[in-house]
Amino acid sequence: MSLYSETFYTGELTALFSDRNAVSNLLRVEAALAAAQAKLGIIPEKAATVIADCCMVDAIDINALKADVSLGGNTAIPLVKQLTKAIKNRDFEASKYVHLGATSQDIIDTATVLTIKEYLGWSENKLNRLQQNLVQLTQEHKNTIMIGRTLLQQAKPISFGLKTATWLESITRSLNRLQQLKKRLLCIQLGGAVGSGNEYITRQVQIEFAKILGLSPSFPWQSERDTFNEFASFSGVLSGSLGKIAKDISLLMQTEIAEVFEGASEGKGGSSTMPHKRNPVSSALILSNSLRTPGLVSTLLSSMVQEHERSAGSWHAEWETLTQLMELTAGSLDKTVDLIQNLEVDRERMLLNIEVTNGLIYAEKVALQLSKTMGKMQAHEAVQKACKITNSTEKHLKEVITELYPEIDNLDKLFRPENAIGHSVEWVEAILKNYLEK
Repeated sequence: MSLYSETFYTGELTALFSDRNAVSNLLRVEAALAAAQAKLGIIPEKAATVIADCCMVDAIDINALKADVSLGGNTAIPLVKQLTKAIKNRDFEASKYVHLGATSQDIIDTATVLTIKEYLGWSENKLNRLQQNLVQLTQEHKNTIMIGRTLLQQAKPISFGLKTATWLESITRSLNRLQQLKKRLLCIQLGGAVGSGNEYITRQVQIEFAKILGLSPSFPWQSERDTFNEFASFSGVLSGSLGKIAKDISLLMQTEIAEVFEGASEGKGGSSTMPHKRNPVSSALILSNSLRTPGLVSTLLSSMVQEHERSAGSWHAEWETLTQLMELTAGSLDKTVDLIQNLEVDRERMLLNIEVTNGLIYAEKVALQLSKTMGKMQAHEAVQKACKITNSTEKHLKEVITELYPEIDNLDKLFRPENAIGHSVEWVEAILKNYLEK
């Protein structure tokens, strides 16, 4: 176990990614293969029953299994040896039918899909919860005015609800991707040595095998890794979307900005030397995960170009990479749910920050008003000149414009933040309508 195993990941999936669960899924696949073959009269039903009874994790020496993996090059080889021995001790005849007609990759890939299926179920629940939290946050702040920032500079006012609505929409797109992905990803791998099947691995066996495991039947895809890579890419995109949320929040927590804060709790966000600090620790961990996931996605994509019917190395490169990718993405997702659920928003500080530029953030609105009489280009140049005066004299832009262009009517209206947020509220309401009407 790493010193940071509780830091970057989620404790909710510790059991899913444990050695014990990995072995359990491998055994579940072996038992399903025997059951499918028995159902079709290929092996005796008694043999399938004995095999199923022996496919228990406690019957396997996991430490010995791990030590033997390097000898065979994959987990299935030493696993089948241990399983066959356990069955032979109980029923010699039944031991003849263990792993019949299958190849190691059939067992390992299908077991991996079973793990991914459970992982996606957890992820979908978490994403739905995050979506709900973002809907609530967006509703609450659809009229909360803040400054919009481009290239890290104050640009013009928006509503905080518009910012959170963009987070919401990205999470919804990931939910949609997940649901579409499941149709292609959650299927069996069963084709024998080179994917051509044999007398023990037939189309009927594939269909029955899939039914028993709750997966979709499929023809072999042992060296065509597009679905695993689609899953890896989905994970990378989701991780990036979560990182974007964390990036925004960490920037908004800066001392000079201080518009939002991670939820406070005892001992969270402190410094070892500076008592006054309130650090964005959850955001930092989400961001660290989002920095690590692209390299893992790249490894998976690089491993797609596999030789013939089974690769020497490229297939093997997937095993831990997929697990690490799932663990990191799950850790980010779990932390983001907590982050959004407990987010603290300072509306007053948002309004204060709007005023720090002496009205420069209203320059676009003033230029649009002037363009009605002097043309767009001339208006832009005129307001640009006024902005330079504001910067050099520290006068408010409204005062400078009044001196330069006293003929402008309703100048006060141009310098009200609620009149400078464009269609923020209208667009937030349109986005929320998609969720509130469901």
